[in-house]
Amino acid sequence: MRILHTSDWHLGRAFHGASLLAEQEAAVDRIVELAEERKVELVIIAGDLYDRAIPPADAVALFDDALLRLQRTGASVVAIAGNHDSATRVSINDQLLAHAGVSVRGDTSRITDPLILTPDDGGSAVAVYLIPFLEPSVSGPILNRLDDHRSGEHPGGDHGEQQERGEHQEVELPRTPGRLSHHDVTAHATDLIRTHMDASNPRRAVLVAHTFITGGATSDSERELRIGPVGDVDMVGLDAFRDFDYVALGHLHGDQSWDNDRVAYSGTPLPYSFSEEGHTKSVRIVDLAADGSISVDVIPLEVGRQLRTITGTLDELLADPDLADAEEARVRVELTDSDLPMQAMSRIQMRFPHAVVLHHQPSDRKGPRHGAARGAIAEEPSPIELVRHFWEDQHGAEASNDHLKILEQALTAAGKGEVNQ
Repeated sequence: MRILHTSDWHLGRAFHGASLLAEQEAAVDRIVELAEERKVELVIIAGDLYDRAIPPADAVALFDDALLRLQRTGASVVAIAGNHDSATRVSINDQLLAHAGVSVRGDTSRITDPLILTPDDGGSAVAVYLIPFLEPSVSGPILNRLDDHRSGEHPGGDHGEQQERGEHQEVELPRTPGRLSHHDVTAHATDLIRTHMDASNPRRAVLVAHTFITGGATSDSERELRIGPVGDVDMVGLDAFRDFDYVALGHLHGDQSWDNDRVAYSGTPLPYSFSEEGHTKSVRIVDLAADGSISVDVIPLEVGRQLRTITGTLDELLADPDLADAEEARVRVELTDSDLPMQAMSRIQMRFPHAVVLHHQPSDRKGPRHGAARGAIAEEPSPIELVRHFWEDQHGAEASNDHLKILEQALTAAGKGEVNQ
């Protein structure tokens, strides 16, 4: 079976105020093309379909069109709710869409309700299990109810006998209120799924989840799932995902994988922060063999504006011919002039119209004096001396005579009394 793994579309997102919708449309076009060209049998979208719980209408229309076009390629399509999505809204028509080979899952109580897909090559069926984003305080009670139901029916043999045989180290969530971690609920969810697998005995199994795996590389554009009591972000250990032939993850925005590509993030189709400047945005084409082994091809999408950080004085940046390739990119500027030039951003945008961030980092600045002005207050109470010390503290250099004249005039105009130099 051939699988296309993508995630974190964040439809409706803006980049420093600029709409990304046209570029997101181009990314969808490319993904549909790849699904058709590579004869993909299953398309996975692993969460964060939208950028917010109530997305704009044009983002909803784009997602609806994407599902239709992907389904028309002949592939089955599965998607799950991420932490940016409203699970109820995105999955409102899931059971109806399932009849057309499309599943958009947000209901945690259905994690043991897989899609059973028959590959085109006639090999054994593949069970695709979907775990939408699990909020521990909400998902914990739901998983406990599923566990109660499972224990009552004892699917696949006696639960106690399985433990004695050592087949699974099962996770049981506490029944009294208390702090549950993302690892707790995810490990419990995958344990419930493994018990279902024992009962149904699928030869191949794929898991789709939206979470933060321990050791994953982050970027500035991901929303933290939750901060722990000592400042740590909740993460899920790799062991929670054992026994699956392929685990398609969403949440982290860079392509990365573990266990010989068996557990992987596809990353976003577009960069959503300058911390992703070095990313190659891509999708994963996964060939799942009859014996459960996989081979993976990472396909760059090559759509949307690139990101560039450029550094230099204003005159250098406006004249440097080597920066021609940045003229159509989204640009972050590190300006090294000693003093910030007047209308610097407007002048930058005359050459780089998509410049969105400007940082003033003078190359001759020696650095702040770590509060030297505060230490001088008691000894030199003169207003102009205080201002001079503040200037030096902020700029890492003494104020010039021209600057001092302007500062003196400002103090006088502000009615601060006689100014002594």
